[in-house]
Amino acid sequence: MKPKTSPTQKVLNTWAIILIIWSIYRAKFQTNLPLWLDEFIAKPLVFLLPVYYFITRVEKKEFFSGIDFKPKIKMSDILIGSSIGFIFFLSGVLSNYVKYKTIIPASGNTLTLGIIVLYIFVSLATSISEEVLSRGFVLKRLYEDSKNIFTSSFLASILFFFLHVPILFTSQKIIGFLLLRVMVTDMILSLAISILYLQRRSLIIPILIHAFYNLSIYLFL
Repeated sequence: MKPKTSPTQKVLNTWAIILIIWSIYRAKFQTNLPLWLDEFIAKPLVFLLPVYYFITRVEKKEFFSGIDFKPKIKMSDILIGSSIGFIFFLSGVLSNYVKYKTIIPASGNTLTLGIIVLYIFVSLATSISEEVLSRGFVLKRLYEDSKNIFTSSFLASILFFFLHVPILFTSQKIIGFLLLRVMVTDMILSLAISILYLQRRSLIIPILIHAFYNLSIYLFL
């Protein structure tokens, strides 16, 4: 008799399929395509569609409740997410100052209001796709299975890290010590927002923190 696949294994299988497809996409196109195409079209298709299918067809649940995205967002969650996210953003400002002795991004001469607005929307779009997958889908179910906040957060953070391996090793800008720093920061960021997510059970907090972090990378990397 064929052994029955557990719900957690089904979740991890879905995550693995997403990683494989995303890795192929990155290997094929690297970072040669426009940023907006990657984050507004490719990533939502690869990250969100399989999650939506799994929740609505396999689990037979309502999608937004299945990822802990509540229609009524608490102001306290917005404040927590924005405050912690701003700390991550300030770390980017500080790193830029240490390196260049100024808080103005190295690309400041070419930055325009339109580009900054694009970065803001791209940062938000990126964080939504990645947090729905990593926290609302994977972490939520790992915790429901183990009931251990630290074990599930650590495993989800490892998976979150591997999700970024394709971009880390195909980007021509992220090399040497910078690569190591981004890798470590990714793990710290993921652990912090995983624990916060499980304590508050609100997806808006990791989305905001992640968006601020993304924005600091786009502006200061």
